[in-house]
Amino acid sequence: MLSRFRNSYFAYFLMYNFYFLSWSLFSTLISVYMMKKGFSATDVSIVVSTSFFTSMLAQPIMGWLNDHYGIRPVTLLSFIIVILGGLLFMNVQSLLGMTLAYSLVLTLINGVNPVMDMLAAASPYKYGQIRIWGTFGYAMGSQLSGLLYQYISPESIYVVFIFTMLLSVLGVIGVEVPHERAQKGNKEESYVTQIFKNKPYLFFLLIYGLIEGVTNTGNTYIPSMLEHNGLSVGMASTVVSIAVVVESPLIFFSYLFMDKYASKKIILLPMILVALQFLVYGLGLGLPLEILMTLIAKHAANMVIIMVSLKVVTSLVDAKFVMTGMALLQTAKSLTSILFQHISGILIDSHGYQVMNLFLTGMMVVALVCIWLIKLPDGPKEKLFS
Repeated sequence: MLSRFRNSYFAYFLMYNFYFLSWSLFSTLISVYMMKKGFSATDVSIVVSTSFFTSMLAQPIMGWLNDHYGIRPVTLLSFIIVILGGLLFMNVQSLLGMTLAYSLVLTLINGVNPVMDMLAAASPYKYGQIRIWGTFGYAMGSQLSGLLYQYISPESIYVVFIFTMLLSVLGVIGVEVPHERAQKGNKEESYVTQIFKNKPYLFFLLIYGLIEGVTNTGNTYIPSMLEHNGLSVGMASTVVSIAVVVESPLIFFSYLFMDKYASKKIILLPMILVALQFLVYGLGLGLPLEILMTLIAKHAANMVIIMVSLKVVTSLVDAKFVMTGMALLQTAKSLTSILFQHISGILIDSHGYQVMNLFLTGMMVVALVCIWLIKLPDGPKEKLFS
């Protein structure tokens, strides 16, 4: 029985579905959860941006640990601590307590995130066949969080979170992880050369941080923005969960275009869609159009950007340090998210959601100009998505 479970499709399903479901459960309604408790948008920004700051500090260390000590032990220990952090979060009421607990959980969830895309690409199955369960899991988590919040209690979200994380732990135990340890050799010289002296990688690192800082910040406030504009909490979470499902065809059929076309050609369209998404929010063009743009761009466009980043990193960084390279992308994302979350919280409290979204639109236009000007590698020689 155990041998049949080892590296089975079911093991990948457990790991991916319930990791992303847990992530969605924990974070989707954080702005609604806190504001209903009497906290301000600035308080929400403090909690979320602190988690980005701690993630920024921890992610390079997580990448180094994965490259040197193996993905499985690092991931299992991270998930155990995440479960303990979830228990803490559901029992605190102060801003300081929420900040510490939320940061602990999100730091480790974000730290494990690069592993998910790498393992999907390295599995015995097509990338899309594995990664699609992350999409379904995140969508189910978004919907489930709204149902639990509305019909049971806000705190019940975090009880279910602990249970779903335990199911993901079972999946991690069952999945066989390739290249458990980095290859031997002159590690320090290779590390510096491949990461910190790699100018094309560093340019992409900065641009990726800008892109993901915009989308991450916007996604934090989309549920509360939709609620502010007339939707119930349940309907807002339904819109968010459907938006996640919209990305599933892109993931499942990623082998048809991700390995075929150059990275720059693929990334430009989703970036334009994200810019239009926040422009629609910023101009206040009506709730129906806001919902439509949320469905089209919130997750689908960003998922393509994430897949392109995997292509770019594997093209620019030596295989021994790919996990470190991916982790540093998350660090850049956290750094810009800290800045944008802080600015956005102030803008919402002082000027409202429209001004905040116009600010994010401007930052996305800057990212578009930068990505247009730099040269990106077409992709690695080996096929990652087929």
